[in-house]
Amino acid sequence: MRRTSIALASIMALVLSLTACGLQSGGALPLPVKPGSITVQPDLNGQSISVGSKDFTEQVVLGYILGFSLAAAGAKVRDMTNIQGSNSARDAMASGQVDVLIEYTGTGWINYLGNEQPLPDATDQYNAVRDEDLKRNDIVWVDPAPMDNTYALAVNKANAAKTGVKTLSDYAALLERDPVAATTCIETEFRSRQDGYPGMAAKYGFNPADAKIQILQTGIIYQAVANGNCAFGEVFTTDGRIKALDLDVLTDDKSFFPHYNAAVTMRADVNKEFPSIAKVMAPVMAKLTSEEISELNRQVDVDGREPADVARDWLVKQGFVTV
Repeated sequence: MRRTSIALASIMALVLSLTACGLQSGGALPLPVKPGSITVQPDLNGQSISVGSKDFTEQVVLGYILGFSLAAAGAKVRDMTNIQGSNSARDAMASGQVDVLIEYTGTGWINYLGNEQPLPDATDQYNAVRDEDLKRNDIVWVDPAPMDNTYALAVNKANAAKTGVKTLSDYAALLERDPVAATTCIETEFRSRQDGYPGMAAKYGFNPADAKIQILQTGIIYQAVANGNCAFGEVFTTDGRIKALDLDVLTDDKSFFPHYNAAVTMRADVNKEFPSIAKVMAPVMAKLTSEEISELNRQVDVDGREPADVARDWLVKQGFVTV
């Protein structure tokens, strides 16, 4: 496969950087699959394709859904899921370390392309990021899914009743009058992202420096909110732990957070060489509603199942692959 030509020194710097972020050389998929409704494609048959993902539950599940689908189509898939952080995953794909991964439209629009204002319509948002990323960076976006995993703040039932907070405007008002009552747990990336806490503070008119913030790992925040150790906490709206822990999601009444529809992304050279990637993934991505991915996330985070098992079982249930 063709790779972007860059200087040896840049390659070594990139490898060292990505290794430090947890990106290794990759290996085979942990489970075998056979064709189902996905059939072997001539352009993919026997070809090496590296599939990446970020390092949180939903992304790893999506990475395996992508990897198993391409394996059923005949590709020799190299498993490079679980890359630490959005920027590292994006850099790995853009540089040629990873060939294909599933990304979110809001992340692409705000974080990678540097736009400050999201588009309120999900289709318009996808079309805009697709067109601009191809024009500026030779990155192709295909097969947007109906699932929309946006950011939110959540609260447990007791604190919701105690504070009366139901919307982000209510949260901003509480923070101004009683910052201790509005103690909020977030993870490091959300604290610095323009589509995260700083941007939300600007939209809702409060000073983030006044907030009582605790930094926790993403997976810990849900239980900390449920236990009341954090009055409020950052969540992903498709996370199965919201329902399992009976949390309330605050309404984004000023529509700050962008749409984060998942879509397949790859470099233009990969798309040109392997056009069947988009063909294979179109029906798979169409099945990935917010409800479907929430259930898959719940199986991992609540039931303790392995992401690869969850991803393969879902593909088998849908008839895309066999075992």
